[in-house]
Amino acid sequence: MECLILRFDAPMMSFGSVVVDHMGPTWRFPGKSMLVGLCGNAMGWDHRDGRRLSALQDSLRHAARWDAQPNKLTDYQTVDSSQDFMVGTGWTTWGDRIDRSGDPRNTTHERWRDYWANGVATVAIALDEDDEVTVDGLESALRTPARPLFIGRKHCLPSTPILIGRREAAGVKAALAAEPLADVGPRTRTEKIEAMWPLDEGEGVSISEPFHLRDWARNFYLGTERYAVGVLEVSG
Repeated sequence: MECLILRFDAPMMSFGSVVVDHMGPTWRFPGKSMLVGLCGNAMGWDHRDGRRLSALQDSLRHAARWDAQPNKLTDYQTVDSSQDFMVGTGWTTWGDRIDRSGDPRNTTHERWRDYWANGVATVAIALDEDDEVTVDGLESALRTPARPLFIGRKHCLPSTPILIGRREAAGVKAALAAEPLADVGPRTRTEKIEAMWPLDEGEGVSISEPFHLRDWARNFYLGTERYAVGVLEVSG
């Protein structure tokens, strides 16, 4: 299996999870929809390419580990809805009109967003047979992306190039285990390399079931997948 090796090294990263009310948590590991969004962005796709994004999601396999343990950070955000430019009509990212109703005076919108700070994660990804996206094409796009890449949210910019190499291995778990640990500098290296991988590539000490499958055409989350979570023996 041909696998691409990615490294996520940034001051802040967010791997997404189910948002409840105004609380935006982050999953422990990169989710499939987050990786599909990153790869689609590298290839120059947008939300109008729902069919291609869904096909990539169906094709993609991944495993991930922490080389440097991150710290959880919660960002508290507010918006003063009484400002003149917030009254009346607004527009979404996709150009759709929103007409705000009600009295905006003395109204403050609050929300909380979780991030991983100062960690380093390594990810192995592979593709099932797909006529439209190949490992060669994806490697080229990640090496010279069509647009600037970010790790989860637009302000989570990587400190280093995301693509670090390519490996042939029995699976994404094996490819991840064969990749040497990152040089994390003054940051704390994890004593035990915490990782996740597909269930059909080996058992773990626990099972995680992230809610990370997206309906890309209609832009909402639609299902879960189960993954093994455990300690990964890394060579080198």
